[in-house]
Amino acid sequence: MATKPLLIAIVGAESTGKTQLSLALQQALIESTGLRCAVVPEYLRTWCETEQRTPEHHEQATIAEHQITLIDGAAATHDVVLCDTTPLMTAVYSELLFHDRSLHALAQAFHLRCDLTLLTALDIPWVADGLQRDGPHVRGPVDAAVRKALLDAALGWSVVAGTGPARVEAALNAITPLLLKRQAPRAGLLTRLNERQASFPEQRWLCDCDVPECEHASLMPTPAR
Repeated sequence: MATKPLLIAIVGAESTGKTQLSLALQQALIESTGLRCAVVPEYLRTWCETEQRTPEHHEQATIAEHQITLIDGAAATHDVVLCDTTPLMTAVYSELLFHDRSLHALAQAFHLRCDLTLLTALDIPWVADGLQRDGPHVRGPVDAAVRKALLDAALGWSVVAGTGPARVEAALNAITPLLLKRQAPRAGLLTRLNERQASFPEQRWLCDCDVPECEHASLMPTPAR
């Protein structure tokens, strides 16, 4: 491939729409830009369905490593790779469930390779989904642990909030600057997003904290002068 593929990591607590977001982004990017876009699904889901149980402590590292292998395989033949979770989530759950931080180095090293990390917000309802989900009570601690892991490695992220199409549009807004740097067969999506972004009112931050609850209300239109 002539240019390095874009690696876009999508992480977040359980039942925050990572898979739906990945698939919607893939469709939007393929249809509107013509870029070869792949979604790499969460290997843990396949593992749990095959084994009919959740992993034990000693199995976590293999799952994290295989997730990277799947992502690297997709990157060899695509322009954009949407990672529907990354080894960071395995590392976070290893820490929370087994008090083991040994996978954080692997996870953080992977995220250093990513061009963008999207963090799905906790603003949509929790939905049960088989063996993988523990309950809505774990979403806050997992969200906090993901943020801490990224901060510890001095890695940035973009929070994706909203419901339905608004959630997809929020993610596209974060991705657009990266897409503008490469030649796309079709640029309709980029043109539309740029025009819409240019029409947004000037905004200001009310604070510089990193509290999840604050993100949903942290941007306010600048008062008219």
